[in-house]
Amino acid sequence: MKKYRRVLSYIKPYWSYAALNVLFNLLTIIFSLFSFALLAPFLSLLFGKTELVQEKPELSFSSDALIDYMNYILSDIIQTQGQMQALLTICLVLLGTFFLRNMGRFMSMFFMANVRIGSVKDIRNDVFNKILVLPLSFYHTRKKGDIMARVTTDVQEVEYSIMNYLEMLIRDPITVIAYFAFLFSMSPRLTIFVLIILPVTGYLIGRIGRTLRKRSRIGQTRLAGMLSTIEESIGGLRIIKAFNAINFIGRKFVGQNRSYAKISLGIYRRRDLSSPLSEFLSSMVIITVLWFGGGLVLGDNSMISGEIFITYIAIFSQIIPPAKAFATGYYNIQKGMASADRIFEIMDAEEVIEEKPDAISIKEFNTNIEYRNVTFRYEEEDVLKNIKLDIKKGKIIALVGQSGGGKSTMVDLLPRFYDTCEGEILIDGINLKDYRIDDIRGLMGIVTQESILFNDTVFNNIAFGMPNVSEKEVMEAARVANAHEFIEKMPEGYQTNIGDRGAKLSGGQRQRLSIARAILRNPPILIMDEATSALDTESERLVQDALANVMSHRTSIVIAHRLSTIKFADEIIVLQKGKIVERGNHDELIKLDGIYRKLHELQTFA
Repeated sequence: MKKYRRVLSYIKPYWSYAALNVLFNLLTIIFSLFSFALLAPFLSLLFGKTELVQEKPELSFSSDALIDYMNYILSDIIQTQGQMQALLTICLVLLGTFFLRNMGRFMSMFFMANVRIGSVKDIRNDVFNKILVLPLSFYHTRKKGDIMARVTTDVQEVEYSIMNYLEMLIRDPITVIAYFAFLFSMSPRLTIFVLIILPVTGYLIGRIGRTLRKRSRIGQTRLAGMLSTIEESIGGLRIIKAFNAINFIGRKFVGQNRSYAKISLGIYRRRDLSSPLSEFLSSMVIITVLWFGGGLVLGDNSMISGEIFITYIAIFSQIIPPAKAFATGYYNIQKGMASADRIFEIMDAEEVIEEKPDAISIKEFNTNIEYRNVTFRYEEEDVLKNIKLDIKKGKIIALVGQSGGGKSTMVDLLPRFYDTCEGEILIDGINLKDYRIDDIRGLMGIVTQESILFNDTVFNNIAFGMPNVSEKEVMEAARVANAHEFIEKMPEGYQTNIGDRGAKLSGGQRQRLSIARAILRNPPILIMDEATSALDTESERLVQDALANVMSHRTSIVIAHRLSTIKFADEIIVLQKGKIVERGNHDELIKLDGIYRKLHELQTFA
């Protein structure tokens, strides 16, 4: 119930539309009851039982008073204009009330659409924004397909299964209460009997609904697994084909699809059971009411007239559709809540990288970056151990060593993709955690080993995240990265779409666009994580020349496997198993005759 209230909390911004929906639903109920109130006088006139009423009765909120007042008006028309005119008047009034009833119904749905669509839009926005701010560690053990399923299919299920029944939650209880109040004024004894037998049907429906939510959650998890397989298969299609694994992946997907179909079959069978079950139980209630009410009409001491009893049954029959819709809605809501549970798992995930409420703003980098006794671990084993490093402004620092030594982790701590487990990192003498996160990242330009580009134009990829950038500035950044020449040769130049992840470009071209994107930010701190690894020899030389000019005015941290590319660094840090084992410039490390020299000789020999 708590999570259901949380879903409904998204309605708050649209309360005015919800209020209008309630208003028009009330008008719909009023016109419905008014049309049924005309039924008794209509039957009395039709069966010739109308007794003319000479004195005008007082009008009050009760069925008897309303029926008496209708009889008085009808009697006046019969006396002055005849029975046929009275019949015509009743028919015209009924037509008018039905028109107003349906107009009110349309207007209630018209305003409810704003509530339903708006609240789902807000849920989707919140989930996506949460995905953007969660730390990278959150995604280490989760499949992308599962995350995508929660933002798409799970949110869609909430819309179909919960938001579509919002009006039911507002309208149907009001309708049932209003109708029962009217029925109670017609026959208290018969209505009390009805209220005794109805909870039994509600209990039977509820028993089935409780199992549906559990199975629906399993079904959504199976669907997420299928989406993960699809996403991974499309991304790895080259490897699948190269290793003749088409049948292997196909069998995997078929198995997942079969499992999802099986669980879905059970869900649909239970949900589809709600309509015939509720209809059968409703018919049992009506038959029981006919038996009990008929006894009140036909008994020796008749407690209710025939036309009033027929009117009572007609009004009671109108309670069945909203009650039936409520039962059907209950099943759908249980199914939707399973998706809501999965959505809230993301929204409630802990934001490990948190910004202090009183965080300091920083717009310039002035003196140094210091790693002070930094230790970091992803799980149990330390990846970095007691790192001590002071990087002065304007210096070029290179990180080298074997794969898995902690080089990428070390630079990932600087923009706070992760936080240190022990020790601290300081910029200009102040702990990184005391600064605003956006400001820290605004000081840095990052080029990663994998060229991460978007399915957009060349211009938008270089100007990514920077509004109001001129074409001249983008072209200048491309020239520095030695990318301008190949961009100009593309069909639409800087407005050419580069495809998914830059699929239309070569590896070297993709990397040069990434470098241009970092250069355009004009950051005081430049982080290059294997920035030239995807370049051919000629492109590498061109980019290295350009980067040498760029890095001469910036503080740069360079991760490199090709030691020939970092000979110019002011200091080279050799990492092994998370520890700094050697440090110095190229010549000093060669003379040291340690790990760096061995790596250098291996590459030179190669």
